[in-house]
Amino acid sequence: MESIDVAAQLQAVERGEAAPYISYPPTPWWYAPAIGAWAAAFIGVFTWWRENTALFTSFLVLLIVVEGLFLRWMQQRHGALPMPGRGRPPAEIAVVWRGYFAGVLVVAALVGLVWWLAGLGFAAAAAFVLVTAGLALYEAKYAVAAERVKARLR
Repeated sequence: MESIDVAAQLQAVERGEAAPYISYPPTPWWYAPAIGAWAAAFIGVFTWWRENTALFTSFLVLLIVVEGLFLRWMQQRHGALPMPGRGRPPAEIAVVWRGYFAGVLVVAALVGLVWWLAGLGFAAAAAFVLVTAGLALYEAKYAVAAERVKARLR
């Protein structure tokens, strides 16, 4: 009778579950600034909110379509693109995702505060800087977490 190494099988299962979270192509250098520019444009569109409804709505729809196309491209490029809030990521990745969600709330609050205190143009600039820096930080932390998962599952 063949012996079954339960620990090795469990680790193989865990490696399989973790694969979509740790095996992915490198993020392009332009990713964070592009998303920051998208966020700034999203804020900037509100310039036309009360001035020109057609222009406001058209650019808002255009930005949403661009975001959808971008997400589709990312999913095709990545293969099995893990989505924050779905699935069961490794513990190291889950910590980074919780930080991401907290960061999104902080960035939204800061951009709203800048908008209220200084106006729309400054809010768009703040969105570009905060989103770009926040995503760059998130990407760096995610890469470290992914390396920790890889090291643990070897």
